[in-house]
Amino acid sequence: MLEGIVRESIGKKSAKALRRDGYLIANIYGKGLENIAAAFKVNDFIKEARKKETLAFDVKVGDKVYNVVIVDYQRDVVTNDLKHVDLKVALPGVVSRYMIPVKPVGTPIGLKNKGVLIQSKRRLAVKCTAENLPNSFDVDVSKLDVDDTILVRDIAVPAGVTIVDADRVAVLGVIKAK
Repeated sequence: MLEGIVRESIGKKSAKALRRDGYLIANIYGKGLENIAAAFKVNDFIKEARKKETLAFDVKVGDKVYNVVIVDYQRDVVTNDLKHVDLKVALPGVVSRYMIPVKPVGTPIGLKNKGVLIQSKRRLAVKCTAENLPNSFDVDVSKLDVDDTILVRDIAVPAGVTIVDADRVAVLGVIKAK
């Protein structure tokens, strides 16, 4: 489990000092919860984020354990180092909005016909409870030919999950290569 510290001061000076010591600045928030200013060791956070098997994972800050989802992160423009991360608490029984990754599965037929697979939406916005939170939408693209697309309405959605994005939005498609 990833362990972090609670930041006492949330100023620019203290954030710089923590970054210099190898910490990643984080904000933890959720419905009905007070925001928590936290910090994690950068390398520990990256290892935990890579080895997680579900979208939500546990973090321990202070003496409390939270089940969180990574919402957003910021990287340094020059060095590409992780600078800041926003974590949303996945509360059981509370309907909330999450961004779920879309993963294409298979090789489209259209690639043999000089086509290129285009993924226009990498993540889809959904509303659901923490118990129904899917890890990803695995979309079979093996039957796609040139000029075929998969729209949001074509994606299979588990029970208890509602996609917020419009039905007519294209997610994946095969276009003719130029």
